[in-house]
Order: sequence, then C-alpha cells, then structure tokens
Amino acid sequence: MRTQVAIVGAGPAGLLLSHLLRLQGIHSVVIETRSRDYCENRVRAGVLEQGTVDTLNEAGLGERMQREGLLHHGIELLFERRRHRIDMSELTGGRAITVYGQHEVVRDLIAAAQQHDHTLFFDVADVSLHDLKTDHPTVLFTHAGVENRIDCDYVAGCDGFHGISRGAIPADVLRTYERVYPYAWLGILADAPPSADELVYAHHERGFALFSMRSPSVTRLYLQCQPDENLAEWSDDRVWDELFTRFENDQGWLPARGPITQKSVTPMRSFVTEPMQYGRLFLAGDAAHIVPPTGAKGMNLAVADVRTLSKALAARYRDAREDLLDGYSTHCLERVWRAEHFSYFMTNMLHPSFDETPFVNRLKMSELKYVSSSQAAARSLAENYVGLPFAA
Repeated sequence: MRTQVAIVGAGPAGLLLSHLLRLQGIHSVVIETRSRDYCENRVRAGVLEQGTVDTLNEAGLGERMQREGLLHHGIELLFERRRHRIDMSELTGGRAITVYGQHEVVRDLIAAAQQHDHTLFFDVADVSLHDLKTDHPTVLFTHAGVENRIDCDYVAGCDGFHGISRGAIPADVLRTYERVYPYAWLGILADAPPSADELVYAHHERGFALFSMRSPSVTRLYLQCQPDENLAEWSDDRVWDELFTRFENDQGWLPARGPITQKSVTPMRSFVTEPMQYGRLFLAGDAAHIVPPTGAKGMNLAVADVRTLSKALAARYRDAREDLLDGYSTHCLERVWRAEHFSYFMTNMLHPSFDETPFVNRLKMSELKYVSSSQAAARSLAENYVGLPFAA
C-alpha cells in the first residue's frame, strides 16, 4: 500500500498524529502490534495539561472529555500531617489540568479514526523499517498471516519504549540519557468515589503516596515501594492500612475505601534519546523519552511531540518547507528536557530516600516547606504542572 506517512503505534501519539494529519489533508496508515481491546483498556496516565486539553478540543476530539473529565485548579502537598494547597489557576493566569484517563483518550481517537475511515491495523507482527535514509522508506509487517508493505514518504515511530522504531536508528547515531530510580509505585484502582476534589501528593517517613482519581466513582492510589515488590505479599487490607498511615493528617481526611479492582507495580525511570529523528524516521512519545509519573508529563509530552511533527509535515506538503522537519528533534527536546527536570524535581522532593543519609531527607523536607510557603516557588511548580504554553 502507498501512503504519505506510516505511523508505527496506536497509542495516544500515533492516533493523534494520524488525526492531526488528516485535518491537514495528509494521508497516513497506522499499525499496532497490540489488540484494539488492549489499547482501549490499558489504564495509565490521567492528568492532561492545559495545552493537551486545548489541542484535543481544537482537533474536534474533546466532546466526551469536556463532559466526563474532571477539571482541577490545584493540587495538595501533604507532609508533617498537614495539607498545603497549590492554587495552580491563580498562579498561572487561569490555566488548569483535566483528569481524564489515557485509555479514554485512546477510545476517543479510535472512534474518530473509524468515523473518518483511517487505515488502522491492530494485532500486526514482524514489523520492520527499511530505507530510512532514502526518499522512499518502507515498512513491512504481517497482519492476519499476510505479509504487507507500506511505501511512504515518512515514518513516525510512536510505538513506545519497547517498540522497534528507536532500534531502527544505528547505535552510533543515538545518544541516550537515563536515570533509574531506587523505588517504584504500587498502584491500585478502587471502586470508591474520590474523597477529595484534587490530587494529594503525600510525603511520609514510610514513603510517598498519591491520591488521584479516574472518574466520579473510581479512585486511583499509589504507594512508594521497591522496584522488585512482590504483589502477592500485598493483601487488600495491607494496601489500605499503608495508605491510611501515609495519608494521616490533622484535618482528619482519608481516601474513601472500596473494592480494589487492579494492582500493579510501576518502575521509575527517566530516559531521553537524542536525536529524535534519523533520515525519514521521526520518534514521538515514549519511543523517544520516558519520565517518572510524579510530574504527570508522559502523555502530555507525546501530544506535544506529534503536535510539532504534524505542523512540520504540513509545512513540507503545503509549502515545500523542510526546515521544520529538520528542526523537529531540537524543537521537541527543549520541552522534553524541561519536563524531565520538573519530573525529576517532583520525584526527588516527594520520595524519602531510604538508602541515603538523614541529611538528604532533611533537604527534601526543606524543599517541600519552601514550595508550600513561597509564592515564587509555588508559581514555578504550578506553571510546570499545568504545562508550559505552546509556541504560536
């Protein structure tokens, strides 16, 4: 088959890129190794920056998000048994975040793809990329036992950290930067109505905890744990006991308890690949960078990447301009490294370190006190949390 842009990966990055390209008259084909059911039901991130919300609305994808998403104007930091609110909207001129699950975004994107007859293949295998340094790259894959070939002008690698796209770039071209953290998150979904209107980030001597939500009836909670934590040792009662301990506060607030429907352990890693392009291949989202979830930047960076890439491709086809494509990696990495730093800052401040000296943990507490008492420090946190505005 022949298309202008072959997109590898049907997560938020790949699906949104396909949609944005269609709006500008550019044809694409999307292939995905996972099933549609997996893509639509894998529960992951849920905090959308202001710029992500604006992008989805501008693209005609925000109807359900506006109806079902939860608009938040602040977050809370809980430490030394006291809750401290950061009013993000007041500190950023009215900007906010929306809690709306990544899988819900994917569902909306797949529905839009079907409505507009996008070419989309799930359950593919044997994906390989070829001739990336030429004007005619190709993508090979197998679907339903049949070998397929896509002839295209450009390839977008949106297939995540473990996908094949990044590996198609020669090792002597890539530079990678990585930090693996000495802790992980034990996350649960609980059928319980959220007991607070905003996210609560707790720093406790026993470890970090996060109160979040996915809907008016589902709560999302996390506990700091070991990367090799054995989930079999965490009964539901033990999970709730630990959560209630870490969320103890003088105001008497605690998460509402309910049946736990899902448990998982999420490792913590920071990772960046440079450059994010090679010949006619452009990486986007987790294929190029990973952030620890503390800063809520993963999916938002993917949206920023494909927003930039769609504009660069539109300039190429509409005006025969190559400069935006040539500068794609440099442009994206400016935002990536800012988000990496913010995610590192939040992670380092909120997680007590059990393998370091008491001096280090006292520094973390000092940072928390400063952020919650200084308007300048709070504004810096707020503007990074809601997301820096996109360039015009």
